[in-house]
Amino acid sequence: MPHQQKLSAEMDRCIQDCLECYRVCQANASLHCLELGGEHVAPRHFRLMLDCVEACRSAAAMMLNGSDHAAEHCRMCAKICLACAESCRKLGDMEDCVSACERCAESCERMAAMGGKHPAAAESGEARPAH
Repeated sequence: MPHQQKLSAEMDRCIQDCLECYRVCQANASLHCLELGGEHVAPRHFRLMLDCVEACRSAAAMMLNGSDHAAEHCRMCAKICLACAESCRKLGDMEDCVSACERCAESCERMAAMGGKHPAAAESGEARPAH
């Protein structure tokens, strides 16, 4: 069985926040916005929600992969999440999306400030864990 490095508590929290934001925004886009129609499916808002879904999913994956680009991607993810939160706040009736986006943005900003390194990469000075 391959050796698995333990994630730092901060990285684990960020991954969980990203995955939760991914889940909440995907469900809201598909099951709330599409059903309501109108401004909820306006191209700018709906594309922003889809961007948020993908940014969160890929941020979690990059952190788990030990990617060299995780910190940069987390920084971008935080910006997208804040924009999505604001768009959802303006539409109203999307409080769960707003709070998930704000939590994810906060976690991603912290991770970006820390450099977004996987613990194995940080210990070895490399970008990715050694296998």
